[in-house]
Amino acid sequence: MRRLWLLFAQAVTVVLALYFVYSAVRPARAPLPPAPPAAAVAAPGSYRAAAAQAMPAVVNILTSQAPKRSARPLLKDPFYKKFFGERPPDEDEESSLGSGVIVSADGFILTNNHVVEAAGQIEVVLADGRKAPARVVGLDPETDLAVIKVALDKLPVIVLGDVGQARVGDVVLAIGNPFGVGQTVTMGIISALGRNNLHINHFENFIQTDAAINFGNSGGALIDGNGKLLGINAAIYSQSGGSVGIGFAIPVSTVKTVMEEIIKTGHVVRGWIGVESQDITAELARTFGLRQQSGAIIAGVVKNGPADRAGIKPGDILLAVDGKAVADTTDMLNLIAQLAPGGNAKMTVLRKDREATLDVLVGKRPHNKLP
Repeated sequence: MRRLWLLFAQAVTVVLALYFVYSAVRPARAPLPPAPPAAAVAAPGSYRAAAAQAMPAVVNILTSQAPKRSARPLLKDPFYKKFFGERPPDEDEESSLGSGVIVSADGFILTNNHVVEAAGQIEVVLADGRKAPARVVGLDPETDLAVIKVALDKLPVIVLGDVGQARVGDVVLAIGNPFGVGQTVTMGIISALGRNNLHINHFENFIQTDAAINFGNSGGALIDGNGKLLGINAAIYSQSGGSVGIGFAIPVSTVKTVMEEIIKTGHVVRGWIGVESQDITAELARTFGLRQQSGAIIAGVVKNGPADRAGIKPGDILLAVDGKAVADTTDMLNLIAQLAPGGNAKMTVLRKDREATLDVLVGKRPHNKLP
């Protein structure tokens, strides 16, 4: 028995020795790759990829203007300064803030006209922390859009989306600098498309959203779920100054047209014929015995203006502009604005139950004038 136990112990010793020799001479295996961190995997329903794509191209805009001359000489009195300091409160430099979107690697930035129109100095702060002064390239008060430019390189550029594919209920993100707290992303849906008659701008075709938009968001980006630009945030409906879930953005279709014209010429040129119009309501249709409720009633004509010279008269109903049907006064305004000044356009009007087509020599639209 003792002999068998000795043989067993010797066998175990030999096996262990062979194992240690094999372990020492065998080739090393490559280590397994580490598991990805949990933060790298987006949770279901997350829009982090869309936000990450667009956020670098959204900038903060700081503007300032020279202080107004004081109307109260007493404020400059040494006695006043002794108690209230060297600079009276109403003589401090006025400043404001907003947002903008980089649309070109050349440094062109889109924002709202009301953000920069009265600015004496403009400073742009990028998401990566860089700062640079900016100059105004051009303004378009009638759509509340403006283009400014900075002299920086390696700029992130936002990708333009297709608002024609957008539908009510689509998820959207608003990116901007509300109240100066820093770059902020809010989420909501498209509440309505084609909002007009809000009397915010002369030309209106707003995207309405419930994504929170506050003071400082003006000029920032409204993006889709893929991070593409759908509109420029422009206004909120609020009685308190804070977001109540009704915000408005200028659609990228309008933005693109205005931006290209401003970059090319420094301003936007629109057609004008010199008429005042009103929508055809059901009540007006009954009163005047009209058979349709589409078109725009010509309520007034500018004397010696393009429409007057072409023979258009108050009471006419404008049915079409260059073959394109007119649905209402907003539609008429947009169609006329698209006409090239100096060219002829055919206007189809209804006058006493008879249609007539008149040639109108299109004029150049002055600011804040009739269509």
